[in-house]
Amino acid sequence: MVETKNSRDNFTKEDISKNIFKILGIPNVYSKKIINDLINFIVNTLQLKDKIKIKDFGSFYVLKKTKRIGRNPKNKKKYEISKRLVVNFKASDGLKSRINKNVKKQK
Repeated sequence: MVETKNSRDNFTKEDISKNIFKILGIPNVYSKKIINDLINFIVNTLQLKDKIKIKDFGSFYVLKKTKRIGRNPKNKKKYEISKRLVVNFKASDGLKSRINKNVKKQK
């Protein structure tokens, strides 16, 4: 089973590499390198292209947000939010069905 060491149930790269070691027996040094290389690949590819599609997992894609005016709900002050690029993830139907299949078993 996948384990985390922090109280918020957030995964760190360290948690993932330890789980790879437990499941596959790959040394921790290699599993850390695999994780870092995968993340670097995704980032570098998104810088070159606007979309990465991973079969049976999902798609990462870059959205271009335009400049707009926002406001702080506490003090009602208006601020300019600059234009920026953001990354979105859309899960594939295969991933959604695998997750929902596990949910149905737990009920």
